[in-house]
Amino acid sequence: MKIDPLFIISILLVAIVGTLIGYFIRSFVYENKITRSKGKAQQIIDEATKEAENRKRQALIEIKEEQHKIKLETERELKERKSIVLELETRVSNREESLDQRQKSITRREEQLSHKEEKLEHKSNDLKRKEEQISVKLLEQDKLLQEISGYSKEQAKEVLMQKVQEEISVEIAQFIKDEEEKAKFEADKKAKGYISLAIQKYAADMAGEKTVSVVSLPDDDMKGRIIGREGRNIRTIETLTGVDLIIDDTPEAVVLSCFDPIRREVAKIALETLVQDGRIHPARIEEVVEKSRRDVEERIRDLGEEAVFETTIGRLHPDLVKLLGRLNYRTSYGQNVLRHSIETAFIAGKLAAEIGEDEALAKRAGLLHDIGKAIDHEVEGSHVEIGYKIAQKYREHHVVLDAIASHHGDTEPKSIIASLVAAADALSAARPGARSESLENYVNRLEKLEEISNSFDGVDKSYAIQAGREVRVLVKPDNINDLEIHRLARDVKKRIEEQLNYPGTIKVTVIRETRAVEVAK
Repeated sequence: MKIDPLFIISILLVAIVGTLIGYFIRSFVYENKITRSKGKAQQIIDEATKEAENRKRQALIEIKEEQHKIKLETERELKERKSIVLELETRVSNREESLDQRQKSITRREEQLSHKEEKLEHKSNDLKRKEEQISVKLLEQDKLLQEISGYSKEQAKEVLMQKVQEEISVEIAQFIKDEEEKAKFEADKKAKGYISLAIQKYAADMAGEKTVSVVSLPDDDMKGRIIGREGRNIRTIETLTGVDLIIDDTPEAVVLSCFDPIRREVAKIALETLVQDGRIHPARIEEVVEKSRRDVEERIRDLGEEAVFETTIGRLHPDLVKLLGRLNYRTSYGQNVLRHSIETAFIAGKLAAEIGEDEALAKRAGLLHDIGKAIDHEVEGSHVEIGYKIAQKYREHHVVLDAIASHHGDTEPKSIIASLVAAADALSAARPGARSESLENYVNRLEKLEEISNSFDGVDKSYAIQAGREVRVLVKPDNINDLEIHRLARDVKKRIEEQLNYPGTIKVTVIRETRAVEVAK
């Protein structure tokens, strides 16, 4: 099939014309869009310009307002600073004026001081000259006085000092006498009240001296059975108990002798059991002695617990309880030491309660003050040292330790309760019937008391009276005056305390008697 060239050309023309028409239409549409876009852009630019100008105007207004504020603030600050500066300048000027005035016053004072110094220097020179003149005159007067009196300066000073000392000693003795009488009156009044109250609230038994134990026998034939064949029974008893059996002509009695009261008690119980039982031979003796020892140990523990309960001192270490019980078999001048300790505890407690101290602690210290006597025959040392170590071992209160250490004056008491325990100990020992002593010790003590009193110068004679509770010292009236007898009484008291051991207290009375005797003829 052939294609017509015209048709092809026509088609091409149509295509070209369509293309051109489309181009023109497109160009027209594009130009319209561009025009509208430019319009919109111009509008946006105009609006942005207006907005920018508005904002610029607003910013300028704000800036001007801020500048105005800053200007006002700056002006205000400048005014304040100017006022401060003016005030400071005023102060500085005032200070300068005051400093000027001070400087002027200082200058005037310096001038016045310089004048005064000159005057003082002149006066000092005058005083020096006068002192030199006075010293020369004093030397001349000393020489003249020495020539007139016949004494040198040192001799005159010694005579003067001696006279002054004599006058002062008389005044001091009189003052001491007055004060001692006043203090004794007040102290005796209070002490008697406290002591009488404490003793009234506690009553104790009389002491009975007990140096040996006696076992009663049903008949004298029992002595032979106790001795045994060839003395084997008595040897067995003495060996097992450590006690000496004294079998003599005393009817129906055997005497037990031993320094240890506990061993003596064991032997007494064992022998009484053997006598009651009737079977006495070495094997039976050993069995009974062992049982008696257990019984005594149990009795010791019970006695200790009773003492703790009776004094209401609270808990006590079991070993201390046993040692307290052992005191029941220990005596001091015939006084049972356990009863003495209980009595001391009660008296010390009452005294402590009267003056506001700890009553329970005072009782505890009083009960344990003689604890060393429980084993003083077994351990070396005094019962004070032993008791202090025992109480320290079981961590007793420091006041209890102080009371144990000081109740016999070995150390100075550091607490009120320790002093009360010492006083209670002396009261318990000194009360009537509390203690007894052997005749030999009693006589020796009286002789020693008179010997100490007679050892002082000016003493004529002395007498121990009231069973050694008082010593009366008679002095020579020509050698000792009325004021010196007070000093002598104190000296005798101190020497008795240092050299003599005695229960309770001893009163020292010094007597000076002047007699005028004439004979009518």
